[in-house]
Amino acid sequence: MYLSRFLSIHALWVTVSSVMQPYPLVWGHYDVCKTQIYTEEGKVWDYMACQPESTDMTKYLKVKLDPPDITCGDPPESFCAMGNPYMCNNECDASTPELAHPPELMFDFEGRHPSTFWQSATWKEYPKPLQVNITLSWSKTIELTDNIVITFESGRPDQMILEKSLDYGRTWQPYQYYATDCLDAFHMDPKSVKDLSQHTVLEIICTEEYSTGYTTNSKIIHFEIKDRFAFFAGPRLRNMASLYGQLDTTKKLRDFFTVTDLRIRLLRPAVGEIFVDELHLARYFYAISDIKVRGRCKCNLHATVCVYDNSKLTCECEHNTTGPDCGKCKKNYQGRPWSPGSYLPIPKGTANTYSPKFNRIWPNISSLEVSNPKQANVCDNELLHCQNGGTCHNNLRCLCPAAYTGIFCEKLRCEEAGSCGSDSGQAAPPQCSPALLLLTALLGTASPLAF
Repeated sequence: MYLSRFLSIHALWVTVSSVMQPYPLVWGHYDVCKTQIYTEEGKVWDYMACQPESTDMTKYLKVKLDPPDITCGDPPESFCAMGNPYMCNNECDASTPELAHPPELMFDFEGRHPSTFWQSATWKEYPKPLQVNITLSWSKTIELTDNIVITFESGRPDQMILEKSLDYGRTWQPYQYYATDCLDAFHMDPKSVKDLSQHTVLEIICTEEYSTGYTTNSKIIHFEIKDRFAFFAGPRLRNMASLYGQLDTTKKLRDFFTVTDLRIRLLRPAVGEIFVDELHLARYFYAISDIKVRGRCKCNLHATVCVYDNSKLTCECEHNTTGPDCGKCKKNYQGRPWSPGSYLPIPKGTANTYSPKFNRIWPNISSLEVSNPKQANVCDNELLHCQNGGTCHNNLRCLCPAAYTGIFCEKLRCEEAGSCGSDSGQAAPPQCSPALLLLTALLGTASPLAF
């Protein structure tokens, strides 16, 4: 009796749990492109949407400064220490490693003390503006997955713009404006991400939150990716299904979190007062100790691996797709126009795989050489591929897995029996191009071979 009651309670708990949590907490990883599933007919491939894991993207970028000679140290110069702007006995010297501050120090490991940092020349040419563009380029489309974080070793700038490009730096759009006074600097009312909503999440804002100027305890500037995700996924990002649904169906939202390049435009250094102290210009400069950019290669949900080779990122494409972003069909594969994978339905998404296409349409049966079965070239490893795991036997026939049939293993056996359905456990067959259907019909009527 106790066992029976325990089993009843356990069954009830499983039911309630499934209702309360329809998807596992780890949905949205999409870390597998295909897997074999078992059916009554045997093993078949089940394809699903997939994407690379999020990682530190600063390991793969190239950095460019404009003007190119803006880094301090050539010639050597003195600058004032942060926290004591009148102690100006610090030296920057590009020819001495211990005193040099090159751009690569913005991306090195910061686990030691004192921190390493890039530093600009001082504002010795005041009143000429001290402005620097720092361009981060990946030569690859990436999707941002976490906040962009910039840590300054100097005071945070009075004016700064973060910009993005989607076309490898040919054109630029603002991501966010930063200023101690947004109205004065950019003619914009100050806002923070908390002022936005689902409907205004794409709005470009100016924030005064990160521009407190010349203070020792305020070094960090954020561009808030996760806070924007939270408008759809909830404050703890638990409802990722909602976010993925929005990314799937709203191209502007998807593009908002996608970049090929980022540009940090430093427009005015931290002054700390209303007026610039012209007697101590060595206290004004930019210095950045760390930049964090987390994201993943954009592979259009057709790959889980992105390789870095010869200073270039490339997706290792699945689903018969190819290209740096898996943005087109593999040669000899199409069946229908290319499209990205889909996050929906949760949790596995839709792979949108591609079938072989045939770009040789023969004018008559004799050119197929199927009048003599012994000479028929029914399948090969170039154009006439066997599908769904089938293998080509002596160029005469496809040996199909148990669940498939047809000349090219292109049909599910359950279709012939009329038993295919949503609960049959069998995957839907790949869509075939008109050329494949024509060739199938020609071979089926012209050749006495049995399959």
